[in-house]
Amino acid sequence: MAFGIGLNEAQAQNRVEVTGTVIDATDGEPLPGATIIVQGSSEATGSTIGTTSLMDGTYSINVPENLNVLVVSFIGYITQEVEINGRTTVDIELEPDIRQLADVVVVGYGTQEEREITSAVASVDEERFNQGNVNDSAQLLQGKVAGLNVTNRGGNPNAGSTIRLRGLSTVGANTEPLIVIDGVIGADLANVDPSDIQSVDVLKDGSAAAIYGTRGSSGVILVTTKKGNYDTGDPEGNIRLDYNGYVSAAMVENQQPVMSATEYIEAGGNDLGSVTDWQDLVTRTGVSNVHNIAVSGGTGNTIYRVSTNFRDVNGVLEQSGFRQINARANITHNALDDRLTLTLNASTTRRDIDNSFEEALRYAVLYNPTAPVRFDNGEFFQAILFDNFNPVAIYEQNVNEGQRKAINYNVQAQFDPIENLSINANIARQFNSQSFGEFYPSTSFFRGLNRNGLARRYFEDRDFTLFETYASYNDTFIDRLDATITGGYSFQETFQEGLTIEMGNLPTNVQSYYGIDLSGDRVLGNPANVFLDSYATPDERIIAFFGRLNVTYDNGIFFNASFRREGSTKLGPENQWGSFPAFSIGTDISRFFDIDAITQMKIRLGYGVTGALPGPNGLAQDLYTYSFAGGGTVSKARDANPDLKWEEKTEINLGVDFGLFEDRLTGALDVYTRDIDDFILEIAVPTDQFPSGTQFQNAGRLRTYGLEFQVNYDAYQSQNVFWNTGIVFDTYSTELEEFIIDEQMRANLGSPGQNATNMIRVAVGEQIGQIWGPVFSGEVNPDGTPVFVDLNGDGQLITDQGNALSENGDFKQLGKGFPDFTLGWTNQVNYKNWELNAFFRGAFGHSLVNTYRAFYEPIDPGAINSYNRVITDKAVEGLTVSQFSSLYVEKADFVKLDNVTLAYNFDVSSIEAFRRIRAYVTLENAFTITNYTGIDPEPVLQDRGSTDNGGRISPFADVLSAGIDRRNNYFTARTLTFGLNIGF
Repeated sequence: MAFGIGLNEAQAQNRVEVTGTVIDATDGEPLPGATIIVQGSSEATGSTIGTTSLMDGTYSINVPENLNVLVVSFIGYITQEVEINGRTTVDIELEPDIRQLADVVVVGYGTQEEREITSAVASVDEERFNQGNVNDSAQLLQGKVAGLNVTNRGGNPNAGSTIRLRGLSTVGANTEPLIVIDGVIGADLANVDPSDIQSVDVLKDGSAAAIYGTRGSSGVILVTTKKGNYDTGDPEGNIRLDYNGYVSAAMVENQQPVMSATEYIEAGGNDLGSVTDWQDLVTRTGVSNVHNIAVSGGTGNTIYRVSTNFRDVNGVLEQSGFRQINARANITHNALDDRLTLTLNASTTRRDIDNSFEEALRYAVLYNPTAPVRFDNGEFFQAILFDNFNPVAIYEQNVNEGQRKAINYNVQAQFDPIENLSINANIARQFNSQSFGEFYPSTSFFRGLNRNGLARRYFEDRDFTLFETYASYNDTFIDRLDATITGGYSFQETFQEGLTIEMGNLPTNVQSYYGIDLSGDRVLGNPANVFLDSYATPDERIIAFFGRLNVTYDNGIFFNASFRREGSTKLGPENQWGSFPAFSIGTDISRFFDIDAITQMKIRLGYGVTGALPGPNGLAQDLYTYSFAGGGTVSKARDANPDLKWEEKTEINLGVDFGLFEDRLTGALDVYTRDIDDFILEIAVPTDQFPSGTQFQNAGRLRTYGLEFQVNYDAYQSQNVFWNTGIVFDTYSTELEEFIIDEQMRANLGSPGQNATNMIRVAVGEQIGQIWGPVFSGEVNPDGTPVFVDLNGDGQLITDQGNALSENGDFKQLGKGFPDFTLGWTNQVNYKNWELNAFFRGAFGHSLVNTYRAFYEPIDPGAINSYNRVITDKAVEGLTVSQFSSLYVEKADFVKLDNVTLAYNFDVSSIEAFRRIRAYVTLENAFTITNYTGIDPEPVLQDRGSTDNGGRISPFADVLSAGIDRRNNYFTARTLTFGLNIGF
């Protein structure tokens, strides 16, 4: 491929053709795609004269007679300047740049070359991140790492992603991986803008994560932010300016299928004289814009990068979104002849949040389609019905907003007093605060009317301190044996406090929730309607001592071992300290035989133990309550358990990393088993020994088997075209081996009318995630009730959900909430200056309970005046009674084009002011192929319960109850993004 701009005929005639071959200096292999540029051609001719080498490494270029130097470059090799000196044949040998070829992977407390990794570790750099309207940094990784599941079901901009690594690791707290940002353990991922992330390394198995002890049981995600580097600065102190920005438009991908006004009237619904599309009214095209400006540069001893990010994000639900400003700075200074390196990282984030009300989406589905939005006098129309509210009035009358702030900094020092010895220290502080306010005026039927106005305030502050220091020494101890020894100390301390206030009976609506002090509930003394909760944790401390040994023998056999001894104030005095060992070994067996097609075949085996701490404090201690009744009494609410200890996970991982055909085909295969023991759960205990009747104990065990596969293939290479394709695949199965109850039903369907319907069965010795219920026969009784199948053949039907676990009940597993396997397929195509990236994703084998259908599909003549009806091709004629069964459990397999990006890189070689200009367009959720009739077939990995119109839904998710598609889910969006990246 030759390139040039503005060449005239006279210039072209005064040239000499130069040909040759570009090869690897180490093995003599040709290098296709190397860039050859005539130095000074831009100034001499007004354009850059250049070409690229062909598949056999050959090239041909016309060089002006007055120019004499070729600049030859290739990724992973040292750029050369070659003098022509009158020659017409110039062969070029490029030396590998060892610093670039030795891919470095961030691991706990240090880095390793990729070839030395013996654990299950995956790395994703900026080039492989998901593109488009990404407001949650976790979404950069969705579908990119085998075994890592990142979902933001529905796409609510104010809801964080659910992250699972290799499935479920506990039934308590810490179900998501530990986040480490620039060495700061437990850092807030929301405080780093996606535009500022350089790369992410994922420690998947226990042998890699054990160095983090109790914090690493659910895996570890190591985030490295962008830094300045010495290439961005020079002795004159030049700087670089980068701008990244985009505008996106989010549109509702699917609406719930409901009756039109005409269909509703024909089905017997009450005609109120209007035609209203409520789902259309409460949704919108959410236009967002994001801007990131970064300045980087430096001099010989100091480099820096400072960035500012602004996000104005709007969701598809009216009045939902946020405005955020984030600033981040990194400064690195070298001193003492480069033996001392000091690094400062600092960032701050402020996010102003409009939560709106997801209930507006729910009631837009079921509200009467013939009802007007307002009466003629301008007041909102409102039917006096149970669980039935004007959807537009919900978000226009009421207020639900908040603010989050975060500040964090860390100072790192690395001192190399002698050769091969490095001493490191890291001190960090992180401050998080959030405040939220809700207000429901006395005119609002939704939560306000019955309380004569209702106001809520919520405040929370968190202060985190980290100090860590460690030293590493590496040397060649005997012939062909290299070793690195690391040892260190870690101190972590957290303090958290919060306050919640709820009161009603407000004399005015003018002051919104700021007038909560005027509440009549407080002034007149109505304690039943006053909710007040305040808390402060003790100073939670974790102290740890850790060490690691990395050994390389003959540059082909690798061994790693680590040990962490850790103590926590959250546990009983008898069990505050725990030990977490790990080891792994690997070898590249391709070194022992000579097969041209195989460039790498590394086998890995790892074993590691990690722990998990409880979420709340004081679970090992006595808990007392106080009552003012009878002159004041104190009673024990929970008994202490001084023997309470860690949850513990033991994991074994066997893996293979391979590279074939000169690494055109690379990949990894991992199989693993993990045992999670000693869940921390509150259980009932005998009152003759424990007066309160309740105590936290270690009770429970999970076992998971899994397999992961990842492969990348450079499928096509030519002068102008490059195509890389990659697949990630993972599957796992989790069995509950021990639990406090042998068998139980969980996850209530909710009101109206199905409050006693639990849908998820959990049983010892069986897989978790079972959707459990009666089987619909396909027939309907004359009274409109469903006919179920007599599963046990005893001649009687016992299908009431309250008897779901009875021996003679007619129930079975109707599906499961966790998929059998997930799949991601990435395609990257480059053609000249064009880039095309298409990412497909799918999940298979899971089911979902379609709760909209379970409530609103049967056409009940008595209730049709109250609620609109969902209509699907699964509806059964004549069915008028809603009762949970297999009818509403649907297979939810899907394949979707998750993200497709088309980009163009402008040639700016002749424009001195610019380093790069890249424009792109991205379409997210382009299409979905599925038979699921609901809005979104994505797996639901946890359950927060049915909608509570009191508004206080539990913040704790039930991770054992998967597969329920609730009625309070945000609508999924399809998003079109236009972006621009400019480098000055």
